[in-house]
Amino acid sequence: MSKKATIYDIAKELKITAATVSRALNNNPKISEKTRDLVLATAEKLNYKQNRLAVALKSGKSNNVGVVVPFINKNFFASVIRGIEEELYPKGFHVIISQTHEESDREKKIIQNLINAQVDGILVSTSFTNENKNQLNQVLKKSSPFIFFDRVLNFDGISTVTIDDYQGGFDATEHLINQGCKRIAHFNVNQNIELYNKRFNGYKDALLKHGMAYNSDYVITLKSNMQAGEEAAEKLMKLPIPPDAIFSSTDNGLLGAVKYLQSKSIKIPEDVSVVGFSNEPFTQFLEPSISSVDQSPVEMGKMAAKVFLDQIENRQDVQLHQDVVLPAKLIIRKSSSKKQ
Repeated sequence: MSKKATIYDIAKELKITAATVSRALNNNPKISEKTRDLVLATAEKLNYKQNRLAVALKSGKSNNVGVVVPFINKNFFASVIRGIEEELYPKGFHVIISQTHEESDREKKIIQNLINAQVDGILVSTSFTNENKNQLNQVLKKSSPFIFFDRVLNFDGISTVTIDDYQGGFDATEHLINQGCKRIAHFNVNQNIELYNKRFNGYKDALLKHGMAYNSDYVITLKSNMQAGEEAAEKLMKLPIPPDAIFSSTDNGLLGAVKYLQSKSIKIPEDVSVVGFSNEPFTQFLEPSISSVDQSPVEMGKMAAKVFLDQIENRQDVQLHQDVVLPAKLIIRKSSSKKQ
């Protein structure tokens, strides 16, 4: 491999000091336009590449932002990333995307590597739960702004961007009650993850408001996938008194339930009404189309990016620590519309 060109090679070529070359490459106003143009032309001729990490260490700014998500191949997270990029790219920032595969140790290492790479900030939808959040606290440094979005943990001084998961769960359940449903089941994912716990609490409080008894037999904790949803629906339908509605905190789990119900000729919504959460694209194309709570992922991504920009700009009229809660919107479709 040929030796990489350095600022000293450029300086030798132009018979000027390395310090002058460095200032020219970094647009120092003390350098004349003629000298800057000569340095840039010579740098291109010698195929000189700046060491971005060294520049970041010197300037304290890399123009890179880390985004850490459980999975990048899920529509929700892909849409959040789109919102983040749409907000940050015009401001000159580049996004470095990492996925944790729901592994907390891997997430810790990813965040530490991003810190070591001198990123200007890290936006995280965490794999950690309230049970093991102290492990993550070991790598949270004040030197880089952190913003949690969607799946968050509460740390002093760290901003969060979420939707109103509690209200989404409440509205979905109350809608089913208003449609005449009397026995409403719930698919939960993990109550140690705050957003799922909030959806579950919204479900319980809607029952309480309308004087309906909470039945633990109707609540099933499952993984967010179709097979788990099928198995959960089968278990519910085999109860002595099966439910007449399902509110699922995950669209993917609900998809499996719909598949099972249809395989048993159980009519939706006549026999069992269903409502999901996330408003995944497939919900509107199924037959019947599926009611679901929209999470506004692009808007969430944009807001997380704006909170980051507010922090680094340190404007006096903006609090450095923000907890932004976006409204949850129930999208009503055929799967829960008994009353026309």
